[in-house]
Amino acid sequence: MFSFVPRPTMSDPSQIDQDSSTYQTVNDLLNLSIPFGDDVAVRGWLRSRRSSKGGFSFLQVYDGSCLQTIQAIADDKLENYDAITQASTGCSVEILGRLVATDGRDQDREIQATRVKILGSVDDPESYPISKKQHTYEFLRSVAHLRPRTNTFGAIARIRHKLTFAVHDYFNRENFYWVNTPIITASDCEGAGELFRVSTLDRLHQANEAQEAKLDYEADFFGTETFLTVSGQLNLESYACALGKVYSFGPTFRAENSNTSRHLAEFWMIEPEVAFATLKDNAALAEDFLRHIIGYMLETCGDDLTFLADRVAPNLLDKLQGVVNTPFVHMTYSEAVKLLEDSDQAFEFPVKWGADLQSEHERFISEQVIKGPVVVTDYPREIKAFYMRLNDDQRTVAAMDVLVPGVGEIIGGSQREERLDILDQRMHSTLKDELWWYRDLRRYGTVPHAGFGLGLERLVLYITGMENIRDAIPFPRVPNNADF
Repeated sequence: MFSFVPRPTMSDPSQIDQDSSTYQTVNDLLNLSIPFGDDVAVRGWLRSRRSSKGGFSFLQVYDGSCLQTIQAIADDKLENYDAITQASTGCSVEILGRLVATDGRDQDREIQATRVKILGSVDDPESYPISKKQHTYEFLRSVAHLRPRTNTFGAIARIRHKLTFAVHDYFNRENFYWVNTPIITASDCEGAGELFRVSTLDRLHQANEAQEAKLDYEADFFGTETFLTVSGQLNLESYACALGKVYSFGPTFRAENSNTSRHLAEFWMIEPEVAFATLKDNAALAEDFLRHIIGYMLETCGDDLTFLADRVAPNLLDKLQGVVNTPFVHMTYSEAVKLLEDSDQAFEFPVKWGADLQSEHERFISEQVIKGPVVVTDYPREIKAFYMRLNDDQRTVAAMDVLVPGVGEIIGGSQREERLDILDQRMHSTLKDELWWYRDLRRYGTVPHAGFGLGLERLVLYITGMENIRDAIPFPRVPNNADF
């Protein structure tokens, strides 16, 4: 168990520029038991500044450590008071002073400033993009370098951080090993062909494409055609077949020309893989994982989640608490299709056995019918990847998707095909040569094993109540946009 040691208060304010450890965060000042009357120091940015005719300026300072600001009061006895009265929203400041009690409506403390240093001014306050007025999320994406200064995106950033910590903590406590799988790969794990090519042969590419000639990848850096990874799963399977329980957590890439609110070209993927596990074990792991992670977020991110519930998604806290408290409903793909066919709902995409479930189908099941998380299993073999275990009916595979309200599919996984002869039947001949090492896992001590993938941004979207996945990652990468 780690213990938190608070930053020391200031014994000598004149030493502030020499010792950064004497600074507190806004979160420290509001939540730690710092005695009133102690000297304190804080660095941050002005959320607002209001000056009175009586010779006082009221500075609202935030530093990203929490949702709240702390008020500092500067009076006209300070030698740079004129400069303070010109400070505008967005200025960076360094404030020394004494922590005192106040009967303010929102806080019981404030700083009586003995020194206010303007570290960085805003050149043109009128053009400062993050002013106090409301902005659309679409506009804020155009100033993604500044949007974390807003309450909403500050909250999302803190939640994303806590979520990442919770993921690693969960797997560590469950005795998983973190494996760093390659970002550059020669394999298309999903078989969809939506890959970003990695090459040093740009000029050769252009020349050969113009001549419609076949490119010789032996001259390329790796001596073969390579791509940015779409998944670390295949590599993870090799480590699961040696260490038992492993996971990867890193960036993945899809060259899918999709401009929807659900897709990114670059995102972070959480992928556990477990040896000696069945589809039932996999579904149980997915449910326990989501329950633990969301429970942890409710415990540790209360202020940020409450803010988002007030401003973004009114039923957010009830929705998240429902995941923690309510068992997931399980149904087969065939049962899901029948449910959709019997609903008499007019869907944009037709419903029939053998067709993949679309987002509108997934959301209808989880939002309108079940009103909570749903695990759908046993999909038709034709619409799923070659590595998914063939069921005894020869028509379906041991695959699963976890559906949640507001998002649809949030987890996708399967029991892997551990039988070499059946794996070979489902692999294209070129794949057999390319994935010779993957086939070896079935030749040398094969075992049943299973795993799933979960996009971090989809989980951020669900936990925050935001609607567009471009708001769940600091700098989104989407078709025709790689800004910042």
